[in-house]
Amino acid sequence: MSDRLQNKVAVVTGGASGIGEGIVRRFCAEGAKVLLADVDEANGSRVAAECGAEFTRLDVSSVESWQSLDSKIRDDKVQLDIMVNNAGVVTGLDITAVTVEAWQQLMSINLMGMMLGCQTAIALMRESFGSSGGSIINTASSTSYLAIPDVAYTTSKAGVVGLTKSVAVHCANEGFNIRCNSIHPGATLTNILKTAIEQAPEVEDACKKMSPLNRLGTVEEVAAMALFLASDEASFCTGGQFPVEGGTVSQHPTM
Repeated sequence: MSDRLQNKVAVVTGGASGIGEGIVRRFCAEGAKVLLADVDEANGSRVAAECGAEFTRLDVSSVESWQSLDSKIRDDKVQLDIMVNNAGVVTGLDITAVTVEAWQQLMSINLMGMMLGCQTAIALMRESFGSSGGSIINTASSTSYLAIPDVAYTTSKAGVVGLTKSVAVHCANEGFNIRCNSIHPGATLTNILKTAIEQAPEVEDACKKMSPLNRLGTVEEVAAMALFLASDEASFCTGGQFPVEGGTVSQHPTM
């Protein structure tokens, strides 16, 4: 590792597992002070202890929970440099099956939670001890481009694109020196997917066929994209969509 985030402070939501865990581990390895924020206290505390992060409980759908995180960072007297809004859930429900309750619950996490994360990040990055600047990274999905039947999930991830662009242009127009970009993973070999493959091996081939590279992505590959966007190397990148999906959204379906 090359200390590309040395002395930077980062918050990663949904960091207890999956892609979020991979981002936490990579950021720590690159020298960042990472605050792993999640509702999963057991796994979050374990991952934090293993890689030198700090765990804090955060329900991204709760305004009060975000206010507590804001207060903690201010009380710690550190400058927030990086916010990774990664927490998200799925419903598995199509338009004929989704309920208002399921729709609202997913949107409160996947979209409202991300909006609250952006608000919190901007306030901290602008106001902490007279300093300004930072990078906001929002985890979207390849479903931002190509839909799946899970209607709430697909809609939320398309919404992440609009949110990201709006935040990016607002910060740029106001001269805040705060960048905002989205990353778009495709089929990624998380522990959840590994379990699904163990239970139904045919899932692996089906997922591989989604990409012209004919393989699954890894959490490390997604974390590498997040690292680039978090680093000073991406200083002229804002409002962008950065796919990590092996060309899934580029290839026309074949016969």
